[in-house]
Amino acid sequence: MKDFFKYFLASLLAIIVSGILLAIISFGIMGALVSSATSQQVAVIKENSILEIDLSRQITEIPQANILSAITGGNNGSSVGLFEVIRSIEAAKSDNNIKGIYLKAGGNANGWATSQQVRDALKDFKSSGKFIFAYADAISQKAYYVASVADSIYINPLGTIELKGLSTSLMFYKGLLDKLEVEPEIFYCGKFKSATEPMRAYKMTDENRTQIKAYQQDFWSEILAAVAEHSNMEASAIDSLVTAGLIQTSDDALRYRLADGIKYKDEFEDILKTKLGVEKKDKLNFASLSDYKSRLSQKPSSNQIALLIAEGNIVDGKAGATSDAVIASEDFIEEIRKVNADSNIKAVVMRVNSPGGSALASENILRELDLLQKNKKLVVTMGDYAASGGYYIACNADSIFALPNTITGSIGVFGVMMNTQKMFNNKLGITFDVEKTAPLADLGDATKPLSERERAIIQSGVDTIYHMFKSHVASGRKMDINYVDSIGQGRVWTGKRALDLKLVDGMGGLERAIKAAANLAGLESYRVVTYPRATSDMERLLKLMNSSQAQGDLMSRAFLQNELGNPAINAWTQLSLMLKHPKTIWTILPFVPETN
Repeated sequence: MKDFFKYFLASLLAIIVSGILLAIISFGIMGALVSSATSQQVAVIKENSILEIDLSRQITEIPQANILSAITGGNNGSSVGLFEVIRSIEAAKSDNNIKGIYLKAGGNANGWATSQQVRDALKDFKSSGKFIFAYADAISQKAYYVASVADSIYINPLGTIELKGLSTSLMFYKGLLDKLEVEPEIFYCGKFKSATEPMRAYKMTDENRTQIKAYQQDFWSEILAAVAEHSNMEASAIDSLVTAGLIQTSDDALRYRLADGIKYKDEFEDILKTKLGVEKKDKLNFASLSDYKSRLSQKPSSNQIALLIAEGNIVDGKAGATSDAVIASEDFIEEIRKVNADSNIKAVVMRVNSPGGSALASENILRELDLLQKNKKLVVTMGDYAASGGYYIACNADSIFALPNTITGSIGVFGVMMNTQKMFNNKLGITFDVEKTAPLADLGDATKPLSERERAIIQSGVDTIYHMFKSHVASGRKMDINYVDSIGQGRVWTGKRALDLKLVDGMGGLERAIKAAANLAGLESYRVVTYPRATSDMERLLKLMNSSQAQGDLMSRAFLQNELGNPAINAWTQLSLMLKHPKTIWTILPFVPETN
């Protein structure tokens, strides 16, 4: 009887705790849904307002809800799409209620190409004669790259401006696999195809180190040019300061003209009030990008240009309720067909921000884009990444534009299979046996090593796809296939170098690509319509509630984000993608390098 009450009380307690947790989550979801509905209203921008841009907020291509923040009541409920950011900055130039821009420059959650496009938009904003001021307790290097466009930069007396040079850190799993006695079976084309290195090497190969060093140098040149523009110093002099490690304190930042003042936050706000001509006792009026985007509008026109956004890993089939941005082939093809069928759409701009993915999915998407081009002009604009499969789907476009800091190229292919036989036999004492009707019936079985014949079959498939990839590039870019192979081999290039190699047609972001599409279609007036449309917080929450897998992915991602940061998320996302699809041939940067 004592055991009965013990288990009964334990079960009762579990039910009560579960009920409380469910109630908290339910109220959180209800609050998020109410917040979502409220966010659709047009914000009122008061006179004498300042547009506030928080660089620590992630800017995605398609606006996305941050589900965890929405549920828990955080202030990062949703992101603002890049096109909305660019349009907001442009609209603020002529908005009489907006007197200037305040950059919150403590951190920068965005890639180098996205940061470059935002910086370019801010630089254009300055032609209006309105001010841009930046402030943070301490300014990270990537944030300073954007903030350097400001008229004045202020930091806390105990803060500093981080300017330290660039480093790229990669994680290698070969030692772990050795300890587990798991043998990766790797097939690839291209001596620079570093995708498989973490599983077959203990450190960077010479080829990978060469390409990383090259794009670091390109990125660093862009950073030095931006810093030199603000400080009125020579880029070489700034580089010397960084090499000597002389920028450590706020006084150092002021001495070398990286900062324009050392102020506490209240003193900085007083500077803003003086700039606006208001009393110190008055409250400043800030307008966030999330609020300001609700006021954006376009002139009515029957002529439309479709902005077709391809963001994330390229995967086969449908996306489902996943919390990550992916380019799911069936979903994306459906969007392409919608665009193709709409007679009001005269041209298409495809925004590619992808490290690649499934070779099959990339091929199917390219096929649908080729059909689209029989009816409409297609222009590609590249984001932070348009590499491997990302370049695969872009290569046949009528025009391709990249930013200097874009990572592109990576024309190469690989496949990975795992032989876990020794791990099961030696570590766990588990053995396997098989009976089959044909020699290749168990091809791909991870519990045995591949035979020489099986290896030859898989390598032949990888070689075939690499040849097809090169052929598409040669046809789309009007190049000799041998030249494509010489600049391919899986090597990544910055947008700046890709222009020299003729992999892209020009430097520029969304605005230039849209203007190019309008010119190709002979349009003087037009509206830009976005595909796929952004899903609301409510839609994403409902999908999440109906998918236990998506809930698990979300919680795993939240843990990695909080404990280990973005590099761990990127590594886990790409590794888990390959583990879930072991028989897939890939055109992808599976371990997206974090360069900071």
